Amino acid sequence: MADKDFAGKTALITGGSRGIGRATALKLARHGADIAINYLSRDREAEEAKLLVERLGVRCVLVKADVSDPAAVTDMAARARDALGPIDLLVANAGISILESHQEISWATWRKTMSINLDGAFLTVMAVKDEMLRREYGRIVCISSVAALRPRKMQIHYASSKAALHAMVRCCAEAFAPDVRINCIAPGLIETEMGATLGSERAA
Repeated sequence: MADKDFAGKTALITGGSRGIGRATALKLARHGADIAINYLSRDREAEEAKLLVERLGVRCVLVKADVSDPAAVTDMAARARDALGPIDLLVANAGISILESHQEISWATWRKTMSINLDGAFLTVMAVKDEMLRREYGRIVCISSVAALRPRKMQIHYASSKAALHAMVRCCAEAFAPDVRINCIAPGLIETEMGATLGSERAA
């Protein structure tokens, strides 16, 4: 990216208070974008992320919301829009990973994983895509995982949610073309709080 090539743009990043989300917020801020950081419960980390973004000379707003709640997502997007202007860039990053064997996995943890990792991405994309299509500009990135592509015996629910995310993004890419671009990226193990829960034996 060229220097300040996102100047005048607004980016909404879900799960933006730490890990990949925070790093993404800082990267986009360095290139001139104003940043809306979504988070759910980590108030201190969110305030720290906001301070770091603002030190880069752009505007930043915190939009606390549960991405698995349709009404909360609609409100989140509206608050970001009211504070910073139309949303040009979206990074759907919020997610959870629960390690459970097939003997341990429950309907409750399956639904929790799906509601955040898949439903949350769907709801967030749907909340911003119409304004992007009207303005004939939008860039969306959904954060998946290499777990969508490789067997993970302790992550049946997580891997399934991420594989479904790939399918959603492929369909949206065709539906939104050519003005709104949407991509899915599948990182491997990253040194984040979530990554640390997996253990070195799952790094491959």
